[in-house]
Amino acid sequence: MQQPMFQAFSKNFLGNSPDWYKYTILAFLVANPILLFTVDSFVTGWVLIIEFIFCLAMALKCYPLQPGGLLAIEAVLLGMTKPESVYHEALGNFEVILLLIFMVAGIYFMRDLLLFTFTKILIGVKSKSVLSLLFCIAGAVLSAFLDALTVTAVLISVAIGFYSVYHKVASGKEIHHELGHDHSNDATVLEFHREDLEGFRAFLRSLIMHGAVGTALGGVTTLVGEPQNLLIAEKAGWTFIEFFLVMAPVTIPVLFCGLITCVLLEKLGWFGYGTTLPETVRAVLEEFDQQESKKMTNKHRVSLIIQALVAIFLIVGLAFHLAPVGLIGLSVIVLLTAFNGITEEHRIGHAFEEALPFTALLVVFFAIVAVIHDQHLFSPIIHAVLEMDQSIQPVMFFVANGVLSAISDNVFVATVYINEVKAVLDAGKITREHFDLLVVAINTGTNLPSVATPNGQAAFLFLLTSALAPLIRLSYGRMVIMAFPYTIVLSIVGALCVMYVL
Repeated sequence: MQQPMFQAFSKNFLGNSPDWYKYTILAFLVANPILLFTVDSFVTGWVLIIEFIFCLAMALKCYPLQPGGLLAIEAVLLGMTKPESVYHEALGNFEVILLLIFMVAGIYFMRDLLLFTFTKILIGVKSKSVLSLLFCIAGAVLSAFLDALTVTAVLISVAIGFYSVYHKVASGKEIHHELGHDHSNDATVLEFHREDLEGFRAFLRSLIMHGAVGTALGGVTTLVGEPQNLLIAEKAGWTFIEFFLVMAPVTIPVLFCGLITCVLLEKLGWFGYGTTLPETVRAVLEEFDQQESKKMTNKHRVSLIIQALVAIFLIVGLAFHLAPVGLIGLSVIVLLTAFNGITEEHRIGHAFEEALPFTALLVVFFAIVAVIHDQHLFSPIIHAVLEMDQSIQPVMFFVANGVLSAISDNVFVATVYINEVKAVLDAGKITREHFDLLVVAINTGTNLPSVATPNGQAAFLFLLTSALAPLIRLSYGRMVIMAFPYTIVLSIVGALCVMYVL
C-alpha cells in the first residue's frame, strides 16, 4: 500500500533526520516571517543566527547545508539580505572557495605518500609516547601546508586499514583474506582475541585523537591550514610568510605546549590515553607491512617519488606566494594526475567529493554573513568591545570567538568577526596596528578553543562521522572527554599569549 502524500513528504524532508529535528527546522521557517512582521528585522536576524548555529551544532543529525540553506533562502526571500549581497560575499572570498575546491582535491592525489609515511611511523616506533608525539607532529606539519580535512582523512584510512587487518586475524582468517569479511561485526572474533582487540581500539582512539589535535595545532599557524585562515589573511592583506610571522607569538608557544600535553597524557594515562599496542597485534601488523613491501612495484615507487617532488613544489609555492592558493592546488592536481597516469574523468572526479559539500556550506555561511552585514547585527557588540581598554580588547575577541567556535563552526565565526572588524578599520575607527592584534586574536580564538567539541573543527566532525568512529568506539562524548585536556591547555596558553606576548 502506498504512503499518504503527507507521510511521504515527511519522510523525504531532510531524509533520515529525527522527526523532532525536522519539526524544529519547520518551526524556524514558520517563526521567522512572523517575527519579521511583528517585531523587527534586527531581532529576527539574531534569531536567524541562533537557528543557524543550532543547525551547525546538530550536524550529526543532518548535514548543515540543507537546513542552513533553507534558512538562508528564506532570509533572502524575506528581504533581510539581497542575492547581490550574497554574491558579493562569495566573490570577496573567492580565493577561499578555490582553496577548498582545488587544494583539497590536489592533496587527494597525494594520499599514497601520506599513507606510506604514517604506516612506517606506526610500524617502526615502539614507544607509545614517541609514537603519539610523532603522530601529533606529523598532523601539525602536514596541516600547516595541506589542510586538516585531508590529513584527518589519511589518518582515518591508515587506522581502518590496520584495524581490518587485525580483525581478519582475530576472526581466524588470513591477513589478505578479502571475500566476505565484515570488520564492523565482532561476532566472528575468536574469544582469546577479544581483549587484544579492545586494547587495539583504545590504542587507535588515542593515536587518532593526538593526530586530529595535531591538525588543529598546525592548522592555526599558516595561511592554508584552515579555510578561515585564508579568509582572514585576504582581509588583512598578508602573504603566507607574513601570516606565519604575525601569528607566531601565539601559535608557536601553543604548539609546543600542545606537544608537551600529548606526551604527558600518554605518560599519565588520563582521559582515555596511555594504552599501548598489544604485542599480538604488533606482530600481525609487522607481518602485513613486510608482505606489502615485497609486493611494491617500481610503478608504485615512481608514484611515491612524484608525489614527494610535488609536495616540495607545493611548500615552495605557498611559502613564496607564487600564485593564489587555489591555483597552486590546481597545479598540484595537474602535475600528480599527469605524471601518475590518472587521466580518466571518473577517477579525477572522486577527488572533489570531500571538498564540494563543505564548499557549498561555506557559501551558505556567506549568505548568513550578508544578513549580518545588511542588518548591522554585530555592530553593537563590536562597538562595545572596542570601547573597552585597548589592552584587553584582543583577549576579549579571543574568548568570544573561542566560546562560539566550541559550539558552532569556526569558519562561520571567523567570517563574521573578521568582516565586522575590517569594516571598523575601513571606517577609520581603529589603527592598522590595533587591527592586526585583533586579527591574531580572531584567528587563534576560532582555531584553538574549537577543539573542545566535534562541532568546532570540521576535521573533528569528519572523524566522528567517518567509518572509523564506530569501529574504535569513538563517540561524541568520548571525543569531548579526550579533547578536554587539550582544550584547557590550548585555550589558556593562547589567551595568555594574546594578553602578554602580542
